[in-house]
Amino acid sequence: MARLRVEALPYEFECDTGHTALLIIDMQRDFCAPGGFGEKLGNDISLTRKVIAPIQRVLSAWREAGLFVVHTREGHRPDLSDCPASKLRRSKRQGAGIGDPGPMGRILVRGEYGHDIVDELKPLPGEPVVDKPGKGAFYQTDLDVILRTRGISSLVVTGVTTHVCVHTTIREANDRGYECLLLEDCAAAFDPRDHEAAVRMVHQQGGIFGWVSTSEALLKALGQLRA
Repeated sequence: MARLRVEALPYEFECDTGHTALLIIDMQRDFCAPGGFGEKLGNDISLTRKVIAPIQRVLSAWREAGLFVVHTREGHRPDLSDCPASKLRRSKRQGAGIGDPGPMGRILVRGEYGHDIVDELKPLPGEPVVDKPGKGAFYQTDLDVILRTRGISSLVVTGVTTHVCVHTTIREANDRGYECLLLEDCAAAFDPRDHEAAVRMVHQQGGIFGWVSTSEALLKALGQLRA
């Protein structure tokens, strides 16, 4: 086990590599590919696609170091029995109803092509994929059990969208005692203003929810470990 030190805000982030997981949140086609849920809502998906490359670099280095990776996907059962009526109603009013047909299958439904993770970040065998019905990755999932079974106490957080699923998960993790490092260039929102506000909220007040850094700083820290 090695001690990882990453330059971050509001101050240096430290963790034991054996007790740290890379968490990749909702890098799904429905949010990051043409014709998916995100684009059907009228969003510019170039912003969510932009983070694929830096996440890919972090993921490659993380795997090379033999460290633990967890992926998440937001979506619902085919019969939508786990989708609250309020969420379903709002999605339909926005013009992209959950469960409605789309270019990549039914929108945000488990097992459909659009629900799956983009090819560039495809999970390897042995990397858990947590399917979640809500915004937060801990809500109605076994993520907490998976992490605690592995002795995980720190999370390096990436994914989309920064102000919704990423931020909700960081807040949930914080309440459960996990220490979180958000890589700001490995997270995105459809509106840059939402991204900027969400990033600031993580590290303000001395790190009220956690730390913020970049993929470059993390890769540098991992390189120092190998050296």
